[in-house]
Amino acid sequence: MTPTPVGMRCPQCARERTKVKTLRSVQVTPRVTEVLIGINVIAFITEVATGTPLGGGLRGTVLLKGGLDGPDITNAHQYYRILTAGFLHYSLLHIAFNMFFLYIMGNMLEPAIGRANFLAVYLASLLAGSFGALLFEPDVLTVGASGACFGVLGALIAVARNRRISIWQSGLGVILLINIVFSFSVSGISIGGHLGGLVGGLITGAVVVELGERRGARSAALAACAAVGAISFVAAIAVAGSHGLTPHGLTFGG
Repeated sequence: MTPTPVGMRCPQCARERTKVKTLRSVQVTPRVTEVLIGINVIAFITEVATGTPLGGGLRGTVLLKGGLDGPDITNAHQYYRILTAGFLHYSLLHIAFNMFFLYIMGNMLEPAIGRANFLAVYLASLLAGSFGALLFEPDVLTVGASGACFGVLGALIAVARNRRISIWQSGLGVILLINIVFSFSVSGISIGGHLGGLVGGLITGAVVVELGERRGARSAALAACAAVGAISFVAAIAVAGSHGLTPHGLTFGG
């Protein structure tokens, strides 16, 4: 072993020059977060243009055709709803709250795990949230990005745990507790969507930090996230027709 300014290294490693990286050089601008917010905003503008009131209401062609509900998935085979519902919102207040949450959480998670991993976690969590919403209330029309947002929070908790950061000292535990209480105490909230997204984020976040930071394992992490999303998608279809024949209400935040 050869003594060096950074400690003992093997002779071969000691001869190699290590590229110095500064915080500025490794910083990741949260572009994916910005794009996702933009897609949600454009989708909401389209909703309003097709009849959805800013104050909220079960109206509008885009909302009704793209929202999540079991009967249309089972009877009309409109499987796209499992994905599109995560980009639609019930009201201006609904999308404002979700996009603010996504902006804050995304600005923390995306630089920590990288853009590709962040997008994979987000989409997998969205699909897991759709599965949870259908599992709890398959015959209720559900819209909202909250399932995916809860997934981002879950992935942040997984990253903090991996890096031995207390979720209570970081504030993530308090944020999680507040949102869980909010989910169970406010009527019209998709509890299944929130819990499904959270579990999806915890799983994919743990996979990303375990595999994504190893050499040669980044593609495996993306594949694992894709597998979680695919399983959630198939499971959502399986539970979509477990109750009712027609949608009879609306929940938001799923």
